[in-house]
Amino acid sequence: MWPKLPQRVYFQDSFRSRFFRMGVQTPLRLLELAGQSLLRDEALAIAALEELPTELFPPLFTVAFAGRHSEMLKAMVQAWPFPCLPLGALMREHQPHLDTFQAAIDGLDVLLTQEVRPRRWKLQVLDLRRNAHQDFWAMWSSSRASLCSLLEPEAAPPVRKRRRVEVSRAGPKQPSVPVEVLIDLCLKEGTPDQSLTYLLKKVKQRGGSLRLCCQKLKIFAMPMQTIQKVLKMVQLDSVQDLEVNCTWKLATLGRFAPYLGQMGNLRRLLLSHIHMAPHAAPGEEEHCVSQLTAQFLSLHHLQELYLDSISFLEGRLDQVLRCLKAPLETLSITNCLISESDLMHLSQCPSITQLKDLGLSGVSLTNVSSGPLQVLIERTSATLQDLDLDECGIMDAQFSAILPALSRCSQLMTFSFCGNPISMAVLESLLCHTVGLSKLSHVLYPAPLESYEDMGGTLHLGRLAQLHARLKQMLRESGRPSMVWFSANPCPHCGDRTFYDPDPILCPCYMPD
Repeated sequence: MWPKLPQRVYFQDSFRSRFFRMGVQTPLRLLELAGQSLLRDEALAIAALEELPTELFPPLFTVAFAGRHSEMLKAMVQAWPFPCLPLGALMREHQPHLDTFQAAIDGLDVLLTQEVRPRRWKLQVLDLRRNAHQDFWAMWSSSRASLCSLLEPEAAPPVRKRRRVEVSRAGPKQPSVPVEVLIDLCLKEGTPDQSLTYLLKKVKQRGGSLRLCCQKLKIFAMPMQTIQKVLKMVQLDSVQDLEVNCTWKLATLGRFAPYLGQMGNLRRLLLSHIHMAPHAAPGEEEHCVSQLTAQFLSLHHLQELYLDSISFLEGRLDQVLRCLKAPLETLSITNCLISESDLMHLSQCPSITQLKDLGLSGVSLTNVSSGPLQVLIERTSATLQDLDLDECGIMDAQFSAILPALSRCSQLMTFSFCGNPISMAVLESLLCHTVGLSKLSHVLYPAPLESYEDMGGTLHLGRLAQLHARLKQMLRESGRPSMVWFSANPCPHCGDRTFYDPDPILCPCYMPD
């Protein structure tokens, strides 16, 4: 009489026999069928997870996730044999349900409460970011090596060796190692995100054993009290990209400032639509600004700074700039009021000498002398790649003054200065000054003054086409026919831009009834 096989040995033999019965098929199809077959006996599959070949975990997990097998998912998280479980990439491919997401989090929760961790336990990171590890699941699901390892027979382990393994499983408690959950957060008003709410609940329950790490954090309209509750559970030193796009009063930003100061690894910061209260108490405004700028002293890795529609910046730009401790690669100050002294401080700031991207779109420079802007461009000329001076109100004299500095921007690739009242003569001078910049490939310029019919901003399209053709001809004669010059100007009626290259792409206001 044959001895009765242990359940796990029977499981392995039965699993291989199913593959031989399937015949010759593509590895991906075989793995799908194997996963479906396993999940017909979910209890047996869960019991045998510790004997499951490592390469079968990803395809089986995919089938279990797509099929909403919650108990199987919960067990597989606890036995996951890789350091990272990229669940976010799988959630992007398969629309997740709350129950399957909760099952994965529950599996992690059970894992953290066990005194003795599973023998094969390696999980260190649960990655919920949807744009990370895109190739992981496809790579394992289509691996031919997976099929080969399944079809190779394995010798049954000796009884003595099996006993050693069983003893080791009952050994002393392993030291507690925190598990990180990586996530990109977007905080905004609306229907509460049930998945996020459930995750935050587990993070709070587990304390330090479950660390919530967030590389990208976006904050839109949301009560500050709610924002503070979330941020208290996030490892703030993990934040590398922060966007605060809220219509906040300066005092509200002051309440947020201490959290900003804890983001010591921040590389990109965007602050937008911060305004001053109309009847702020004397000294309150200065206190809030000082509270904010003091946090910049802790941002030693900041590389990109975007300030959009910040009402308190005029006369205080120096206060912001002198707190920067690292060279910036990107500086964008848009739709803000700044003074000539602000621009002078900017041109002398030590943090701008390595700028690759400089944007001053929507910053009025009409009443500012050309000197500070000229110095600013000169000091960044060795590294500057993208320059945006749209809607700055720069006129012919100011623009002519900066042309020599522009001609030394050897790395410049794109230059945009739409919405400025510039004549055709200055445009031709610009072309002559920049045609030698070998990396400059795109120039977006305003419709020259000569192309307007009247002071009301009505364009004469035929005249504009002639002027555009003239610039194209100059490019060909200069040996740069591939350099793209095209014009764009806002419609005086609706504000939408109309592009010309060489024929106009008209907004509906120009269309006949």
